[in-house]
Amino acid sequence: MNQSTRLHAAPLADARDRVAAKRHPWRIIFALIAAGIVVWGVLSLWFNPALDHETIFKYLTADAILSGVKNTIVLAVISMIIGTIGGYLVAIMRLSENPVLRVIGFGYVALIRSIPLLVLILFMGNVALFWSRLDIINPFNGDIWFSWDMNDLVTPFVASILALVINEAAYMGEIIRSGLRSVDQGQHEAATALGLGSRHSMFKVVLPQAMRVILPPAGSQFVTMIKMTSLVSVIAGGDLLTEAQNIAATNLRTLELLVIASAWYLVVTGIATIGQSILEHRLERGQRRVSV
Repeated sequence: MNQSTRLHAAPLADARDRVAAKRHPWRIIFALIAAGIVVWGVLSLWFNPALDHETIFKYLTADAILSGVKNTIVLAVISMIIGTIGGYLVAIMRLSENPVLRVIGFGYVALIRSIPLLVLILFMGNVALFWSRLDIINPFNGDIWFSWDMNDLVTPFVASILALVINEAAYMGEIIRSGLRSVDQGQHEAATALGLGSRHSMFKVVLPQAMRVILPPAGSQFVTMIKMTSLVSVIAGGDLLTEAQNIAATNLRTLELLVIASAWYLVVTGIATIGQSILEHRLERGQRRVSV
């Protein structure tokens, strides 16, 4: 390091030392107050005389509760995967140069975002009231090839997945659309100049860059999806809250079963949040700047 560099580096080092040495007493005070409130709230709930700890420990790992946890995870994962695929298709329609596709994509997003998810779940759970059977008919002579009763085909679990997928596709479509639009137009032109087709350009050039924008809100959507699965309890979708309510209906320990359900939701969403942070960390490795 030459003399000029040392002369410039010394004031910067002194400035960093002064900033690092600065104390923030009010931050510490507010942090302690916030931590105290959280601890007080947890302890006041746990030691409440109305809460039966024996019931909590008895049913915390009961077979029905664990089955509900498994179904909740399966519901969230399947709905998120299919919803993301549907959302990608919706985003492509929204960005299409075809005005008909743009109108269809916009109409779908506007319609689904205006319908509460609970209403959509109830609608899918009662779809047999609209179509009692599903028939596959020979178009030439009218003979029925296959026929299914709608109640047997669309079970509460299937209806739950359908409702969650339809809802998620609308929101993921907007997330993916914003991510694709964040990529500079020059990237599209460069891919075209290299001779890449539209499909290869999308999956090899545009989408990898858009993932840095798509992943954070998509991860938040997945965490929200885990919690939204509790709404399928209104049609007995077999999720965690459904199983907790079934047990509470037999032993009349509603508060304890709600605490158990909340604890499991906290565990599952916590794991999902950690996974999201790891993925974001890996995607941002190439974007970090080294401070000198």
